[in-house]
Amino acid sequence: MANSQPKKIVIVGGGTAGWMTASLLEKTWGNKGAEIVLIESEDIGKIGVGEGSTPSLKLFFEHLGITEQEWMPECHATYKCGISFPNWTNLADNEDSAYSSYIHPFYSQADWKTGSAFMHNAKLRRAGLDVSAHPDKYWIQSALVTANKSPIASQELTNKMDYGYHFDSALVGNFLKKRMLNLGVKHLTDTVAEVTLTDDGNIDTLVTKHNGQHQADLFVDCTGFAALLIGKALQVDFNDYSDSLFNDSAIAIQSTIDLSASIPSKTTSTALSSGWAWSIPLSSRYGNGYVYSSKYISDEEAEKELRAHIGPSCQDFAARVIKMRLGRNEKHWHKNVLAVGLSQGFIEPLEATALMLIQHTVESFITASNAENPSQLSLEEQQGIYNSKLNEVFDSVKDYIVAHYRLNTRTDSDYWCDNRNNINNSPRLSALLNSWDQADGDFEAALKRHNAELTYFVPSWYCLFAGKKRFPERLSSAPETTKIAPTADIEKYCQTVSQHFVDHQQQLKSLYADKWPENN
Repeated sequence: MANSQPKKIVIVGGGTAGWMTASLLEKTWGNKGAEIVLIESEDIGKIGVGEGSTPSLKLFFEHLGITEQEWMPECHATYKCGISFPNWTNLADNEDSAYSSYIHPFYSQADWKTGSAFMHNAKLRRAGLDVSAHPDKYWIQSALVTANKSPIASQELTNKMDYGYHFDSALVGNFLKKRMLNLGVKHLTDTVAEVTLTDDGNIDTLVTKHNGQHQADLFVDCTGFAALLIGKALQVDFNDYSDSLFNDSAIAIQSTIDLSASIPSKTTSTALSSGWAWSIPLSSRYGNGYVYSSKYISDEEAEKELRAHIGPSCQDFAARVIKMRLGRNEKHWHKNVLAVGLSQGFIEPLEATALMLIQHTVESFITASNAENPSQLSLEEQQGIYNSKLNEVFDSVKDYIVAHYRLNTRTDSDYWCDNRNNINNSPRLSALLNSWDQADGDFEAALKRHNAELTYFVPSWYCLFAGKKRFPERLSSAPETTKIAPTADIEKYCQTVSQHFVDHQQQLKSLYADKWPENN
């Protein structure tokens, strides 16, 4: 299969991972004679928690030629300009209350000048000077979030805006499924009962309960945490992240949404006693959840705390407990199996990276399969390169997530203190923490040296450290000769620019047309 198109592909597992995979593979090889079969079991439930995305999902739909008017109403989707992080810091009454929360915005070309000003001021504050360096004041998308605006401008922009979405993940899977069936992807509702291997360790045959045997050039494992093919059949090793990421459980509860009020264009990730709670606005409801460690709180206690956090709007909805396995496979593409989604690994949903990793996994596989091979690398060598690069992506995302916990300053529970004091950092994260804390440390150079910009650009790292107020406790006034970016002017500029963007609710109503819930 080195440098060649697979003639037959069998995807085991549906859901968002399975149908995103089918969509990308069909787009690439569907018109070149490849047969794609997706086997989906009724006996296995879908996790389907992730209801937010990074800007990569926008590129996914654009690549497939699917407009927002087509998919967003069908999936109850809304726009996402960033993520708000309330209560990750423990501030005394005399401290700046603004640092009790911050927004991680999606960085766009339009933010280049103001973002550079933010990082400049953050460097001064790192050096112990009393200058404003809260990230919310410097980003257009932060102003959009504050004003409940969409990322869609009322006039044509010179620079494009990056943004994500909120959506019902089950409906996204169903939308893609319907589209794929119309494009000729074969779908079987069945359960894999047995997997047989060849003498050299490849998968030879899948035996299903009702539709017999299936053979293929490529098998794609989208079976979730069960990892039926890559884990159970091929016995690929798993790299556990639990020494640095404590959370192993989540509780999901829906709640009602008031469409007569403004719909937020942000995800909210609020720190609670033993983890954090997400709040995601859809056009039909709120998606809510609590990601926590079972070592510090029971499922029953977590549900009680989450319901108290949400309030009465969730009282008529049942809670669903999800157990998570955090980590990644050592190999994602091994023999004739490609693992995608939860079967290949999972990093908790704090920055909504799950769909991004699915997309990156499949797109990188397609690129590797289509690439010229002048040096005639063996398939095993090609897979080694692919797996090494993908592991670096997973580990890079992990470091960014772990940094949220290391940078917390809460002292109200053992959970937060233990997270902050945990020494199980990667060498990269330890180096970044050390570089930031040095007044004259070249943080950008450290990010570059340790390949930390693989998934998060420099501004995102600055937002994370500055938003968590990782600055010296004692600050002195800046000398008159110090060049300081004019924060008030920049904040006013961002607010002025945000006025040229369409109100979030108004944009959704226009996009949905007669499908808007209030019209039905």
